[in-house]
Amino acid sequence: MDIRQITPRYHVSPQISAEDAQALADAGIARVICNRPDAEVPPSHQAQAIEAAIRAAGMDFAVLPLTHQTMTPENIAAQAELVESAGGPVLAYCASGTRCSVIWALGQAGKLPVDEILATTQRAGYALDGLRPTLEALSAQS
Repeated sequence: MDIRQITPRYHVSPQISAEDAQALADAGIARVICNRPDAEVPPSHQAQAIEAAIRAAGMDFAVLPLTHQTMTPENIAAQAELVESAGGPVLAYCASGTRCSVIWALGQAGKLPVDEILATTQRAGYALDGLRPTLEALSAQS
């Protein structure tokens, strides 16, 4: 498992497995968000299988499948609400952690300077420089 901290409250990772659930609970994660569509993974790694293990380990679980086409303002707001309403630290996962980082970055546009957003994701290992024009446009709209 490769958990990367974006903020003290928000962490991202590549695909997790049911066997990771107890380690996530032991690490203090309160909510796990699946940002990976089921069509991308075998049944053993689909949201329902992961959810059962996460809930059995005492954590909350949410599903918000993301693709490039579904990075909508509604989904950006939904992800932010899932993080804000969690009772503690959150882990969001997808194939590599990039989508989870992108949706966080988009949600910070207008709240944090673009350079700070990009530096934060870069420190976690996600170079999102190609997102700069979008972040700048969103920031200008705020």
